[in-house]
Amino acid sequence: MRGFIRSVAIPAFLFILAATVGAPASPLDDHDPVVIVFKDGHRQTLAAGEIAHIDLKAPAAILYKDGHREKLRGDVDRIEFSESSAGAGTPSRSHFIGKWEVGEGNGDHFQITLNADGSAKKSIGSPHGTWTLVDGEARIAWDDGWHDAIRKRGSRHEKVAYEPGKSFDDAPSNVTEAHSTEHKEI
Repeated sequence: MRGFIRSVAIPAFLFILAATVGAPASPLDDHDPVVIVFKDGHRQTLAAGEIAHIDLKAPAAILYKDGHREKLRGDVDRIEFSESSAGAGTPSRSHFIGKWEVGEGNGDHFQITLNADGSAKKSIGSPHGTWTLVDGEARIAWDDGWHDAIRKRGSRHEKVAYEPGKSFDDAPSNVTEAHSTEHKEI
């Protein structure tokens, strides 16, 4: 059990220390996410304003400001703080989670859903894919070989599509507007 505590508590402490040394003070906003990532890949997202503290000694638990306690079930891989501070003007991973209406490149539209667990769905073609955040954009790899990226451009978003056999470094097959269909707090 001491090995588990050392493998989680020490890296978490070093991560927090490294993030704060030399960085401008930027306290967590009550709406900023704290994401607990478990070794099996599932994630638990909490609002920073709800947490009083996270206890990593066995059994690991979260103590909320309202007084209730929740045990963490499973082995914690890491704890991520404030994705929104990833970079000035750079959207965080949580910015892209949800449903998007995007163009096909021929005037028609389809839906893309980006899930917190990294899975993606679309309403045309092969419906399943996976996505990740790379350089402030959501990059999606579809099972049918197509690759899409949803990018923020100023106050708008665009979907950039790459046909099978092309990579994100190649010229895109088409570029269309993208709109989130879910209201998100700013």
